[in-house]
Amino acid sequence: MKKLTGMRVAVLAADGFEQVELTRPVKRLEREGAQVTIVSLHKGRIRGMNLLVPGKKVRVDATLREVKAADFDAVLLPGGFMNPDFLRQSALALDFVRDADLLDLPIAVICHGPWLLASAGLLEGRHVTSWPGIRNDLENAGAHWTDEPVVRDGNWVSSRGPHDLLAFEHALVALFAERMTPAIAQREATAPSWPKWVAGGVAAVATLGLVARGRKALA
Repeated sequence: MKKLTGMRVAVLAADGFEQVELTRPVKRLEREGAQVTIVSLHKGRIRGMNLLVPGKKVRVDATLREVKAADFDAVLLPGGFMNPDFLRQSALALDFVRDADLLDLPIAVICHGPWLLASAGLLEGRHVTSWPGIRNDLENAGAHWTDEPVVRDGNWVSSRGPHDLLAFEHALVALFAERMTPAIAQREATAPSWPKWVAGGVAAVATLGLVARGRKALA
């Protein structure tokens, strides 16, 4: 069995996410058997960036109004200059990451992604790394910042940017695998093949179509 078979991972992202910081970890997670859901502020597609150059769009699987942190087993927060800035202006996004941390879900965050955690008031006393340009912001929010490829602190793993992606991918898989439980494995063995994140009575068939289209957008 793959390391993350059955694990439900929310990728919280908005327009302006750094392209490779979403697409590469998502592909790695799916290779390990995880069920990945792209969660965003609005329906449709969100635009990635390659530093300052517009990248490809990725289809959104669910909005923050349709899901909650308890629907998932883990969270991935990609970076990018604009993506976390849009997210931290959303009360729903702030509540999502607060709830995820309260539930002790594993959270993997990279680059500018910790901005969202700072605005959510979650950095006090935590050990993190990030894109060096936001070091002062994180320290002002109470974090202990370290210039390392990967920093692990409890249920969090953080990384500096695209140049650390290989180490980040290994670290997030290791963290998520630690949190695999018999309940997750049992759920995978007995549940239908589509994710169970649908809210508000949305039909299961429609859900399966959303996820399939989302995966094609990453190809």
